[in-house]
Amino acid sequence: MALTCRPRLGLSLLILAALRGNAATSVEQSTCTGDADAGAADCAAESSPLRADKPALALAEVYEAGIDVGDYLVSEKLDGVRAYWNGHHLITRGGLVINAPAWFTVGFPDKPLDGELWMGHGTFARVSGTVRRLEPELEAWLRVQYVLFDLPDGDASFEQRLTKLKRLVAASPSPYLHLAEQSGVADHDRLMAMLKQVAASGGEGLMLHRRDASYRPGRSSDLLKVKPYLEAEGRVIEHLPGRGKYQGMLGALLVEEPDGTRFRIGTGFSDAERANPPLPGTIVTFKYHGRTKYGLPRFASFLRVEETF
Repeated sequence: MALTCRPRLGLSLLILAALRGNAATSVEQSTCTGDADAGAADCAAESSPLRADKPALALAEVYEAGIDVGDYLVSEKLDGVRAYWNGHHLITRGGLVINAPAWFTVGFPDKPLDGELWMGHGTFARVSGTVRRLEPELEAWLRVQYVLFDLPDGDASFEQRLTKLKRLVAASPSPYLHLAEQSGVADHDRLMAMLKQVAASGGEGLMLHRRDASYRPGRSSDLLKVKPYLEAEGRVIEHLPGRGKYQGMLGALLVEEPDGTRFRIGTGFSDAERANPPLPGTIVTFKYHGRTKYGLPRFASFLRVEETF
């Protein structure tokens, strides 16, 4: 599923950007105490010290067979960092004001936008680290795209908002602003075929937007996520030591789900993550394939630290 992209505009845009300052917004200093119990995401050494109110974003429920998919438009689910553009700044779901280079947002509309900062399939750790840095890593930001999938506007249907988004992106000179491709799908079988194709190309899954729904903050069936596996969140309780080639590194995480279920996650980590694992208290996302008769996730595998920054 391709993105609607246009070629970069080159040096002239960067020169223009150098002359532009970011507009002011209402932000405040964060109070990071370094308390491990608060979670690593709340106290990252490279986080921007600027925070704003958490944006009121539409959140997805999980797709289940039996839903009339003809009522929805489908796009690829990107494994990036959700970002809200308030007309002046990019803000994460948790309220972190992203310290993007000034040239990155040149030409962005002065209207609120909802999208994903993305660098390509399998690059979540890279884009997450880029977004968190206090001092922007310019070379990394050159590879970031801001992929739009909605326009926060409670008075219009999704199809109407999509029409407006297309006009905004077409009118923008920015080479970093793109639009997620949306398409219709006839039935569940064709949706599953689309999911298989996206997964085979390295994608994470699909998103369904109800065609006639207004933009509604919070979790609802107006927005659905479709993945080839189940996922859930848990709090890190303890680091369990590794053996063999992982001697001196993380072997597994002892994790607790909100209902008190405890289990180990021993796969899905990169060597860098094993050397520097999520701190106790951190909320992590894991994938699994159903549950055992005891309620434990089957084949649980680490995905990422939950995006709460």
